[in-house]
Amino acid sequence: MNRGRLRAIVWKEFIQMRRDSTTLRLMLIVPVMQLLIFGYAIRQDVRKLPTAVFDMSRTQESRAFVDRLVATDNFRVKRIATSYEEALKLIDAGRVRASVVIPETFARDLKRGRPTEVQVLVDATDPTASQSAIAAAQLVGQRQNLDILGARTGLPVDGDRLLVDVRVRPLYNPALESALYIVPGIIGMLLSNILIIITAITIVREREQGTLEQLIVTPLTRTEIMLGKITPYVLVGYVQMSAVLLVGHFLFHVPIRGSLLTIYAGAFVFIVASLSVGLFISTLARTQAAAIQSSFLLLLPNVLLSGFMFPREAMPAFARGVGFLLPLTYFLQFMRGVVLKGVGIPELWPQLLALCLAAVLLVAFSVNRFHKQLD
Repeated sequence: MNRGRLRAIVWKEFIQMRRDSTTLRLMLIVPVMQLLIFGYAIRQDVRKLPTAVFDMSRTQESRAFVDRLVATDNFRVKRIATSYEEALKLIDAGRVRASVVIPETFARDLKRGRPTEVQVLVDATDPTASQSAIAAAQLVGQRQNLDILGARTGLPVDGDRLLVDVRVRPLYNPALESALYIVPGIIGMLLSNILIIITAITIVREREQGTLEQLIVTPLTRTEIMLGKITPYVLVGYVQMSAVLLVGHFLFHVPIRGSLLTIYAGAFVFIVASLSVGLFISTLARTQAAAIQSSFLLLLPNVLLSGFMFPREAMPAFARGVGFLLPLTYFLQFMRGVVLKGVGIPELWPQLLALCLAAVLLVAFSVNRFHKQLD
């Protein structure tokens, strides 16, 4: 082995690496981003679940019980419901993750030493978040029983003497099965990751192959070119989504409680948004390698901060704020709402509106950037 020739080729690679500034920046940025996301944003201890309270008692005792729930740091009162139906609808629409229902006779029963029931409705589509809420609610009931009976009698508490019976009702996923939560999320994750990567190299590949110039001289407008490139992949996205739905339903027994038409309508908007992200990346990158690397730079927060793997309630405020900028966040809420909860557009219109806005803006950015590249 000739050491001189080896040093020459090594030095040549360092020079090439320095010239490829995009790859060099990604090599430095990606590890730091991974450290920040995994170190600060990814947490399993779910706290401060958005909660609604339907208090029919409206007494000092009922308010004290709610304060006990909040003191556990597992619940954060966000809405005051005026009916049992509203308490359920708030969970259906994803406005809250739990609802506390206190009966009208709560204070009167406690004063007379009679048992009373408090119902806690928990959105169990996410088993991790719901388990923390269920355990905290049951613990509050036990502590209140200990305080009440200990203050009155000073006697040990047994099962027959419980005054506050906290009944926790897990909704949509009573068995807390992880597959019911993961499968609808996989649909969004696959659509987002695969379609972004595929379309990210579209413009770059045509530029490298020399076919982009042929498109430029045609009568096609910029919008027609961009829409023509993403339209075939819409069908690809539908095929992928249908395959996951079928396998998840028949193999993992994931129920499809909502309308398939609603699912496909929401998926269309998300697919367009994902394809537009890929096209936007393709207008920024000069090489296919740079396009793929840029895609992975986006896919990391897209998967980890959208709520696919980790509960968003456990993330710090900054991580949740970044998640609000990701179309995948809203599509996961939409899919889990339709598939697991059986709700429709009247309950999920904020998520669908956010997806529509994202799709329109991303298509506009892609077209605008494509025009600048041609100049």
